[in-house]
Amino acid sequence: MNKIRVAGIGLTAVTAIALSACSSGDEASSGDSSSSSAPAPSSSAPASSSAAGGDGVTTNADVFGPACSKLPQGNEPGSLDSMGPQPVASAASTNPLLTKLVAAVKATSLVDTLNSQPAITVFAPADAAFDELGDAKFNELAKAPDQLAPILQYHVLGKRYDAKGLSAAGSVDSLNTAGGPVKIEGSGENMTVNGAKVLCGNIPTKNATVFVIDKVLTPGTNK
Repeated sequence: MNKIRVAGIGLTAVTAIALSACSSGDEASSGDSSSSSAPAPSSSAPASSSAAGGDGVTTNADVFGPACSKLPQGNEPGSLDSMGPQPVASAASTNPLLTKLVAAVKATSLVDTLNSQPAITVFAPADAAFDELGDAKFNELAKAPDQLAPILQYHVLGKRYDAKGLSAAGSVDSLNTAGGPVKIEGSGENMTVNGAKVLCGNIPTKNATVFVIDKVLTPGTNK
């Protein structure tokens, strides 16, 4: 599996979530959308139109999960139509489920790093997942980036998968290979990633397929 050369640096940004959520002033570029209004996300995973190609690329029709309904509709910023044409960091910058993740990426100037990768899968903890760690833990981790980098690498795969591809694989290697495989169980709204529930999956962006999850993953738990 290809490894992203910059992952050790890039995803360390995510660990700065608590500190940077309020301090980041950078702006990720946003793409104009010429497509029509996005259909309302379905409550269960439909047959993926990309499954036959096996490239992990998804469309608006493939999106599923209980939190997808929280996304803006039509071509508003953060909608499926708006995010689809943009690379992942720029797309995430408008996603209302990922404000803390995005703030950390902006604060550490990693927008270009993530946007430049050709094909990746991102397990993106929702804001509430980071909230559960508490401010004290956030601050502790933010002061120890070398310890946090492996945790964040564990949330990114160097290959692009859709939900069907993940289910078929059963386990997948993250950029943090030392952390052991990431275990995929179930499908559709019952899909879990190392036990974390998928809140909104198969989100298409230009260079990544995104799965918003309800927990921060811990390396080594499935060794």
